[in-house]
Amino acid sequence: MQKLPFAPDAPWLAPLAGYSDLPFRMLCRTFGAACAVTEMVSAKGLVFGGHGTTRLLTSDAGDTPLVVQLFGAEPDIFDRAMPLLLERGFTHFDLNCGCSVRKVNKSGAGSALMARPAVLEAIVKVMVRHAGPGRVGVKFRLGIQHGEENYIELGQRLAGHGSGWLTLHPRTAKQLFGGSADWSAIGQLVRAVDIPVLASGDLFSAEDAARCLAETNCAGVMFARGALVDPMIFQRLKDILAGRESAPRSAQSLAAAATLHIQLARNLDGTPRALRALRAFLPRYAKGFSGIRALRQAFLQCSTWEELETTAGRIATLCESGEPMDHADFTDGCGTADGKVT
Repeated sequence: MQKLPFAPDAPWLAPLAGYSDLPFRMLCRTFGAACAVTEMVSAKGLVFGGHGTTRLLTSDAGDTPLVVQLFGAEPDIFDRAMPLLLERGFTHFDLNCGCSVRKVNKSGAGSALMARPAVLEAIVKVMVRHAGPGRVGVKFRLGIQHGEENYIELGQRLAGHGSGWLTLHPRTAKQLFGGSADWSAIGQLVRAVDIPVLASGDLFSAEDAARCLAETNCAGVMFARGALVDPMIFQRLKDILAGRESAPRSAQSLAAAATLHIQLARNLDGTPRALRALRAFLPRYAKGFSGIRALRQAFLQCSTWEELETTAGRIATLCESGEPMDHADFTDGCGTADGKVT
C-alpha cells in the first residue's frame, strides 16, 4: 500500500465538489500534485446506491495516492459504507467537517459536525476501525462561529482516536469564504497535535503556499481555489521551495493546460456530461486576462471535443487585465460556484 506524502514539497489537490473528478486529478498530478482527494462522496449514497456516487469514485491506475472524502452524519451509515469502499480497493479516507453549504449542514453533516463533537468522534472511530489507524484524515474548520472555536480540542481528540492527519481551513463555518483565512490557527494546531497538519485556505498562488509553510510549520499544503485557475501551481511551489525560478502564470501555459485537460476528459470519460462540465470549467483558466467574457460565451457554444480544443487555444492570445484576480466565486471542497452540492 502506497504511503501518503506529507512534506512541504508534496502539495495535495483538495476535494472540490464539481471539479476534482478523475480528469482534473490526473491533470494536477501531471503538474506535480503529490496526492489527490476525490470530490466529497455521500456515505448514505454509497449505502443506498445514490445517483452519481459511482461516477465520483471513478479512478485509474495512475490516480494514486488517492484519498476518498466522505460526508455524512450517522455513524451506523459509515459502518455500512466503509466495507463497500474497502472492497473496491480504496485504502485512505477523509471525513468532511468543513463544508458549510446549507444543504449539507441541514443534514447534520459537513461543518455542522463540529457542533456535535461526540457524533464526529464516533464517525472517525468507525472509519479508523475499518480502515486502520493512520488511514483516516479529517478536514475541518475553526468551529461554527467566532467564540466557539473548538478545533484544538477536537484535533487532539481525533488524533487520539487514530486519525492519521488533519486538514484545517482556518475560518469558521459562519464565515463561509468571507474575510481572510487565519493561518496563525494552523500553527497553533501544528503545535497541539503529534500528527501531520495540512494547511488549506487562501492558497491562491505558490507564493501564498510557501509563505504559509514558513509561518505555520505545517506538514504540507492542500490547494483548492488556487488549482482551479492554475493547475501548474503544484510545480510552481516545488520550484520555489527548491530555489528554482518559478515560471509565471501565462496565457500560453494555461492554454496548454486547458488543452491537456480536454484530452484527459475525452480519454478518461468522453461522455456528453463531461463535455458540458468542461464548457463551464475551462474559462477559469483565463481568470485575470482580458476578453474572458467573450471566451466564456465561446466555450458555452462548443458542442464537440474538437471545438473545445480550438476554443482553448484562444486563451494563448489573451492579455493580462492588470486587475487583481477575484476568487470570491470559488468554493473550497464542498460545493460548486452556484452553491449546489454534487
